[in-house]
Amino acid sequence: MAGLLALSRTIDRINEFIGRWVSWLILLAILVSAGNAVIRKVFDTSSNAWLELQWYLFGAAFMLAAAYTLKQNDHIRIDIVYGMFSRRVQHWIDLFGHLFFLMPFVVLMVIYFVPYVSLSFRSGEMSTNAGGLIVWPAKAILLVGFFLLALQGVSEIIKKIAIIRGDMDDPNPFVSAHDQAKLEAEALAEEAKALAGEVRP
Repeated sequence: MAGLLALSRTIDRINEFIGRWVSWLILLAILVSAGNAVIRKVFDTSSNAWLELQWYLFGAAFMLAAAYTLKQNDHIRIDIVYGMFSRRVQHWIDLFGHLFFLMPFVVLMVIYFVPYVSLSFRSGEMSTNAGGLIVWPAKAILLVGFFLLALQGVSEIIKKIAIIRGDMDDPNPFVSAHDQAKLEAEALAEEAKALAGEVRP
């Protein structure tokens, strides 16, 4: 199990590094969007390439950060029923979901996208829009995103098994939406008290 946990930690580090850096793509996409808008208004000219570049950047940020989001346990979850179970049962539910829903889906997507991206690259596929960009980098982003998500799925399965076996502590203790809101309200109240203390003469 020690070797598998070492593999899991390596995958986590890779996806954390990628996830933190691709967040800058959002800023870059905003700058491209703003620059395109200014040029269009001031010089009355534009290009489909700039619009498509925005889509590529947003798509890259979304796809390449998906694995990091899974690592952080930040994907949307309906916890009305999930929160009623003990944490041990929740781990079993997560393990079942990763094994029978997440992994088959992401593996299928990787298998599907390999020839899809390869064909696009070999044909030099271009956008159907006038002045648009080459298409294969956008398709390659989909492939890389699903590959990273598959790797993170393997890491999460290893961690779930280790937690259930008692080989490691739970890195993401479950907090229900109600409890999370309560904690946030308490934190805000503490900040308000501290701020009031600083303002008071």
